Amino acid sequence: MSFQLDIVTPEKTIFSDTVDDVYLPGSEGEMGILTMHAALVAPLQPGSLRYLKDGKIEELAVGEGFVEVANDKVAVLIDLAIGEDAIDENQVEQAMKRANDALEGMDVDHGEFEALQAVLAKSEAMLRLKRKGR
Repeated sequence: MSFQLDIVTPEKTIFSDTVDDVYLPGSEGEMGILTMHAALVAPLQPGSLRYLKDGKIEELAVGEGFVEVANDKVAVLIDLAIGEDAIDENQVEQAMKRANDALEGMDVDHGEFEALQAVLAKSEAMLRLKRKGR
């Protein structure tokens, strides 16, 4: 059996179709969603989102957001969702360097610290996906 999966960022809908399962990076670790899963709203952290569609596993690097499960529909509302082909390793490494330099070189306030930590976490998720097959 399958269920509806919608992956939405502020910019656009990344994916909307039926899938057999989905695995998400929850705040307490990876969570799997199968058909007839109990209703749920949970926070997501940067990491890897995988889903099975027609016997093929697709994987995306994702940022922070939420997942809502209800009535055989899964809605992933996330600030970043990107496939391996769209990841530019050099750009990601440069973003990580800038964030690390900012963390080391200045006295940042709490909000800046959290924003820089988020950049690092998302960048690490993208690099893990990009380098996975090596």
